[in-house]
Amino acid sequence: MDDMKLVLDAARFAAEHHRLQRRKGDGVGELNLKTPYINHPLTVAQEIAVTGGMTDANVIAAAILHDTVEDTDATEADLRGRFGDVVTDLVMEVTDDKSLEKMERKRLQVEHAPHLSRGAAHVKLADKISNVRDLLDDTPPSWTLERIREYFDWAKSVIDPLRGTNPALEAAFDALYAKRP
Repeated sequence: MDDMKLVLDAARFAAEHHRLQRRKGDGVGELNLKTPYINHPLTVAQEIAVTGGMTDANVIAAAILHDTVEDTDATEADLRGRFGDVVTDLVMEVTDDKSLEKMERKRLQVEHAPHLSRGAAHVKLADKISNVRDLLDDTPPSWTLERIREYFDWAKSVIDPLRGTNPALEAAFDALYAKRP
């Protein structure tokens, strides 16, 4: 599949599957509308391409699709049939098993981080950048200061084993972490 077509097809697929989802933040604008979820995977892909300088269309497509299996009704087979093995394998490397308890999923992210492929490590780095930025810019109203700090520290424990993957992405994460409340 042509690189541009792959990325645009991934964006369309993710938008279709995330269409009814919203981020957890407080909301934006006069109507207090929460941000559409699709903004998150698009931001992750943009972070990889712009900040990280990544030009590999497979990695960018995987970034856009990184939450589809985890958070929608899309399946690994759906991705494999439409986007092939390379993109799907990257997505599956960063996909949590939702049948596990939340704390176990978080523990496994830390445990698996050092074993991620280079492409999946880029997705993981950019995902954590997006998440901590969102916590700084639009904190969910139910999150306490302690919970925010715990998330920042946990995100750092996922990122630290990925050091050496992409200095620009690591610096972007570090700059956000320095703003930890």
